[in-house]
Amino acid sequence: MTIKKHTVAFYGIWPEMKDYIRSKMSEFHCTIHPESINTENLNKNADILAIFVESPVTKKMINALPKLKMIATMSTGFDHIDLKAAKAKKIPVCNVPFYGENTVAEHAFALILGLTRKLFQSVKRVKEGVYDFHGLRGMDLKGKTLGVVGTGHIGAHLIKMAKGFEMNILGYDPYPNKELAKTLGFKYTTLDKLLATSDIVSLHVPLFKNTYHLINKKNIKKMKPGAILINTARGGLIDPEALVMALQSKHLAGAGLDVLEDENLIQNEELLMSGGCKECQLKTNLMNNIIIDHPDTIVTPHNAFNSIEAIQRIVDTTIENIRAFAKGEIKNDVTTLKPKKN
Repeated sequence: MTIKKHTVAFYGIWPEMKDYIRSKMSEFHCTIHPESINTENLNKNADILAIFVESPVTKKMINALPKLKMIATMSTGFDHIDLKAAKAKKIPVCNVPFYGENTVAEHAFALILGLTRKLFQSVKRVKEGVYDFHGLRGMDLKGKTLGVVGTGHIGAHLIKMAKGFEMNILGYDPYPNKELAKTLGFKYTTLDKLLATSDIVSLHVPLFKNTYHLINKKNIKKMKPGAILINTARGGLIDPEALVMALQSKHLAGAGLDVLEDENLIQNEELLMSGGCKECQLKTNLMNNIIIDHPDTIVTPHNAFNSIEAIQRIVDTTIENIRAFAKGEIKNDVTTLKPKKN
């Protein structure tokens, strides 16, 4: 079938990816922007938008693009896009459902090891000229309990890795995969019991209304004293104020985070001076800065997805989604999904 020649606007594209994208999209009119999308750089002729998670696509943007027929997000998550506005205009939003299950799980485990073996403090001390191990005692992972919240593709990979470290595994998922539990040798339990008995808790669920602040002021107190919290999924899963309180009171021994709530404000703090931020956003930004500066945290810049292999898979699947749409097919449309209920 002949591909209709759409105009595709890519945003947030690294320079080294431009030639590859153009070589795969020769049948399309492509504009490739290194910066994230905003109201100033909108391509009004775009039939298709292709964006990463740091590019929020708002109702205002969607309404400002009269020719827009499809949105391709180069991510699994899609909470950065106004789905309601897209649905209202019958614009499919196509994601990359699988690209980095091992990639993100590996990053999560790197955060676990970094915290349990005090790697950041150890490296910093040696670079400062102090070759002394006192005060840097870590803990073994063997025999410890890892609680995995969300046992999809990424969670399953993390479980496999943890098994190699001889850890005990608990899982929580509103839709338990009993066959997976049997194959990988772990047990499902309630979220409360997982929090109460796990030495390390790692989050691997999408951000929906019913998972917003999944870890909050009430249930963070139920976590095992001295536990570690890991989040490589979405920042909004954790109430940042609750995390600050748990860290400062020493109820938690540490946190490893690749994502923060409203992390756009961390990247663009000039927005705080523009007067456009709500009071709650200012508070969140303050909490985020306390978390970043806390001695018992490791915070990385939403980098868990960022491996050579994963980026290749992301770009290839995004191109496949666009090419399928141009042929009259719709693949990986998240506007047709129904949020899972806990």
